[in-house]
Amino acid sequence: MYGKRKRSARVAAAAICALALRAGAENLTARVAVRLVNPPEAGSVVLALFDNANAFGDFRDPVRFEVFHLDGRERYVIDGIRPGEYALLVYYDENANRRIDRNFIGIPREPLGFSNAYRPKGPPRYTRAAFTLTPGAAADFAVSLYRPLGRRGRIGVGLGLIASQPPYRDYDGNVVQLIPAVTYIGNRLQVYGPYARLSLLGSGALRLAATGRYRIRAYEEEDSDFLEGLGDRDDTVMAGLALQADLPVGFTLTAGYDHDVLDTIGGGSARAALSKSFSAGLLRITPEAGVHWLAADLADYDYGVPAAQARAARPAYRVGDAFNLQAGLDLFFELTDSVRFILNGQAEFLDAAITASPIVEDDIVFSGFSALNYLF
Repeated sequence: MYGKRKRSARVAAAAICALALRAGAENLTARVAVRLVNPPEAGSVVLALFDNANAFGDFRDPVRFEVFHLDGRERYVIDGIRPGEYALLVYYDENANRRIDRNFIGIPREPLGFSNAYRPKGPPRYTRAAFTLTPGAAADFAVSLYRPLGRRGRIGVGLGLIASQPPYRDYDGNVVQLIPAVTYIGNRLQVYGPYARLSLLGSGALRLAATGRYRIRAYEEEDSDFLEGLGDRDDTVMAGLALQADLPVGFTLTAGYDHDVLDTIGGGSARAALSKSFSAGLLRITPEAGVHWLAADLADYDYGVPAAQARAARPAYRVGDAFNLQAGLDLFFELTDSVRFILNGQAEFLDAAITASPIVEDDIVFSGFSALNYLF
């Protein structure tokens, strides 16, 4: 009898210790509660916690991901969170696919909201949504869900600059051209100055779009004695298709082909590039590396010498197809909630078939686009 009582006492003591340890562990963790100001009538809402600025900027790899059925409850709660700094994303999963649907350039298409009543007009900034959880604390947020692009998209106005440094022999100056920096960002259509994209298929990790871009002239013959008599190489418009794939760890693969739709050149080009974005406060930095293929018609238009225009110091030359390597950098700086500065710079390392041309002097072409834009 005494042994049984002793064993029962040990079991009771162990149970009390386990409960005490569990209560102590719970006191060392924290919780986040969300009250939806404008809850949808049915479906599911997702709460995602991030502790990393780069992951938050891409909406990938949250440290906690909880799906709740919309059942009319007052608050949706995540328990057992380690103390630390976090940012919260809440979104309405309209099609129940357990991911946030996006347009071609990665902007969410489903209603969402953030901690701290943060409501960005561009890529979200971790610092604006961040909050700190201490042991045993609870963070309570009232979140209004909204569509980042509204029903009709967002329009921006401003001033832009296109520039390039041609590689031609004895070339006098650079190509610089001011353009209106008019932008439109919609669920399907996006226009950024000289670039346009129309989403065709996909809203997840793989997306297809039709593309268009304004291609600035290669040169005017008066810019160099080596170009005299070749005629000006005029501006044109290129159009085609592009495929974008989201890869692990935040990398993005973009591949596409476009063709001269005005038949100024008669050729086309293809690109494939790998990029990854990084966030630093209000600055978003995206380095990129890739390859650029030029069809023979396009390469000869820019760098060849037709036999009819050949001279003793400028023999006839046909380039043929060419493969150039590219390295680029995109900067997106949020000056205010509505004003942003955009800068794209690129270096293109020319194929040996191009640098062998009698009119080419440099083996690298630098180009870029910058704009100051106000977003309504």
